[in-house]
This record gives sequence, C-alpha cells and structure tokens, in this order.
Amino acid sequence: MPPASLLPMATFFLLISGETCEGIIGGHKVPSHARRYMVLIKGLEICAGALIKENWVLTAAHCDLRGKPQIILGAHLVSQEEKLEQMFSIKRAVSYPCYDPETFQGDLQLLQLDGKATMTKAVGILHLPKRGDDVKPHTKCHVAGWGSTKRDSCKVSNILREVNVTVIDRKVCNGPSHYDFKQVVDKGMVCAGGKKGEDESCSGDSGSPLICDNVFRGVTSFGKCGDPRKPGVYTLLTDKYLSWIQKTITGTI
Repeated sequence: MPPASLLPMATFFLLISGETCEGIIGGHKVPSHARRYMVLIKGLEICAGALIKENWVLTAAHCDLRGKPQIILGAHLVSQEEKLEQMFSIKRAVSYPCYDPETFQGDLQLLQLDGKATMTKAVGILHLPKRGDDVKPHTKCHVAGWGSTKRDSCKVSNILREVNVTVIDRKVCNGPSHYDFKQVVDKGMVCAGGKKGEDESCSGDSGSPLICDNVFRGVTSFGKCGDPRKPGVYTLLTDKYLSWIQKTITGTI
C-alpha cells in the first residue's frame, strides 16, 4: 500500500474536520459543453474520462468501478440530468495488462459502452495523438473535472471546472523538493502543477485527459491535491500505450 501522500487521485482525500474533499483545486468554470469529450463516471466515487470512440472511454485503471457506475456523456452539472446527456452502462472494462497499483505504471483503463454515442453539440470524440511524443518541461497544459474548488472546502462543485498546469521536469519532480524518488515519476508519466499548488487536479478528477498544446497527452493518475511538493502526475500516452489502446478497441487483442 503506497503512503497516504501518494494515493491515486480518485482515492486521496483532504481530511478536514472529519470530512473528505475531492475535486479540482483552483481553476475556472468551463462553459457549457465546451469540452464535449469529457465523460463523467458516476459510481461509489466520481471519476472522469475521455470519449475516444463512439463506444469507448479512456480513463485511469485505479478508478473504482464498483456499484455499477453510470457513464454520462455531455454532462455539465453533476446534480441533475440534462437534456443533452447520454447515459450508458459498462459492457466491458479493460485495464492495461501491466498496470501496477504500487508504482502507478500503466494506470490506464478502457471502458466499452453498452451502446454507441451520438455526436451532438454536447458530445464529441477526443482524438488520440498519432505519436506518443514526450511533453517538454514548461509546456502549458489543462485538465478538467468535477469537484471542490478550494483546498479547505468539502463542497463539491456542481459544474465542470478546468485548471491550467505546467509540466515539471522529471528530474525536478523526482528531486527532494517534490517526490524525492519515494514515488518514481518515470518516462511513462508527466508531472505537472500550478504555482505553489494553488492550481491542481485532485481526487474526483482521476482519468481526466491532460491536454497540452491542443493534443491529448496524458491521463490523470496520482498526486496530493493542493500540495506543491506533490504535483499531479499523469500517465503519458506513449507509443506503447497507444498501440495497446488501438489493438483493444479494434478487437485485435
């Protein structure tokens, strides 16, 4: 079991007065349906994902799928059903075969829906990158999700929010000022955060896509929300992972 400070985004909570908090720290509200690819996974816990094909969603392997979660496309508000939403059940869940819950390597999961999504002004596909290129330090990225807006608040945001993050050099992220190799950020991961930790993805945002220079580059994996020493870490969509995704959704494996 990894240390509490290094738990995956979906299961790490800020403990305040005996309550648990989850969601994006900082950021701003996303205009209604501006991120048509965002998927709300609503079960015992909230996760997010990206619609990458009419009947496939990419999310994180550590997301808890107990309780028969609803897969909601076109969601903007969490608390109520909207006219443009499309709801599905999970037909099949496929985690990356070499996923390691201790190191978070391969923290990817594909969800096959029990039907095909209809493309509308609220629902769209996020295309995978053609190549699994690395993301250079200082690159500006953004990630969206549903959840609390302040580190000391347990009130869950009802609206999809988005935060800007900057990629941190792996050497720095693995250094004494951050993870200090207690949790290794390897070449299959991207480390990114905001200044002084005020902008950060957090629990409830697990599985959310990391978008860098308008390209889908990663999937939200682990970190300690609101703590600049433990910035968010994302599974990088490398060539190896992209090959597995393509083979899985086309049925060749």
